[in-house]
Amino acid sequence: MVIQIQPSTQTLYDQDYYLWLRTTINQLRTNQFLSVDLDNLIEELEDMGRSQKRTVKSLLIRLFEHLLKPTYWNVERERNEGHWKGEIRTFRREIKDELKDSPSLKPYILEIFDQCYQDARTEASDRSQLSIDIFPLIPIGSLEQILDENWFPEYNHNHHAKAD
Repeated sequence: MVIQIQPSTQTLYDQDYYLWLRTTINQLRTNQFLSVDLDNLIEELEDMGRSQKRTVKSLLIRLFEHLLKPTYWNVERERNEGHWKGEIRTFRREIKDELKDSPSLKPYILEIFDQCYQDARTEASDRSQLSIDIFPLIPIGSLEQILDENWFPEYNHNHHAKAD
């Protein structure tokens, strides 16, 4: 009987993901462990971990990008500063929520911190059409600073480059 259930459950994964998910949860809750589609369950759990890492990486890049914009994109600061600060607040909150749910991601954030900053420099340069050299090579703040809701980098008042 178990052999018949397992192949149909594997087929269910391909045919109706949500039904497969509900069935798997029910099997686990009712201790029907031999009926669980372990291969797909393991794959889904691994995907969840990768997805969470991608989410944190994306949020960190976006946070850096939005911290760079008001600091260096002088010509657009007055018009967009409120929007950028709102985005900064949102990205900070979302990163903190991810870390609250999964504190073990903090070492991962530290591992990707510098690369995310470099990616954000490139994106800020592309969006502002300012030279990438305008944006410092070294991250503009520590992880603690960039996640601090009251911290913002000092504006670069000496820079007068304009985006066309």
